[in-house]
Amino acid sequence: MPPAAPSAPPSATSSAPSSGTASAAPPTAAVPAAERVYRHVKQAVLVDRRYEGGTLLTEGELADAVGVSRTPVREALLRLETEGLLKLYPKKGALVLPVSAQEIADVIETRLLVEEFTVRRAVPAPPGLLERLAELLEEQRRHAAGGDLAAMMASDRGFHAEIVRSAGNAILCRLYDQLRDRQLRMGVALLHAHPERAERSIAEHAEILDALRAGDAETAAAAVRGHVGRVEALVRGSGR
Repeated sequence: MPPAAPSAPPSATSSAPSSGTASAAPPTAAVPAAERVYRHVKQAVLVDRRYEGGTLLTEGELADAVGVSRTPVREALLRLETEGLLKLYPKKGALVLPVSAQEIADVIETRLLVEEFTVRRAVPAPPGLLERLAELLEEQRRHAAGGDLAAMMASDRGFHAEIVRSAGNAILCRLYDQLRDRQLRMGVALLHAHPERAERSIAEHAEILDALRAGDAETAAAAVRGHVGRVEALVRGSGR
């Protein structure tokens, strides 16, 4: 009987990171300092909400928080400014930009244009898409039950992104991906302000999935329109 093949070393096998906000990350020492600062600030602004809109961040505070020098802090802040999350003020720091009414309107309008079009294009939906959407819907239920609103929001966005990707339009996919951070920031804030919204959002996603399973493009588009419209009303403070 031949000897058993030696097992692979632990470093040779690793699971791929999930699409949620928490994923397997390389050791801190392997991540460049500027990238660590970038991730720290982004997590605090978009998910943890430790840095609310209107907060002034200083290079010294961030350097101490992450354990780096000020040079990579400046690099990270410049990157975050180009993404529209911060406004830099020389010798003062970086202001976390609040979500403006115009930004809300722009994001919602873009979402409707992209999502209504792509959900129609998704019909007839291939089995693989339906299976993936069902998985993401179950993830949302699990995260909501566990009270992990940030993870639920990541699965929520993943649900819509899968439909957008199914259209096969690379330009639309890139456009939709550019909304990711803004959607996450608005969505997490919304769920914290209206925790009851989690259950309703899951039900609305189920309606979209049911329409896709039925091959009904117009019902699917109407479900998307109603879902995004209710999100807009809540973000603006005029819905439930």
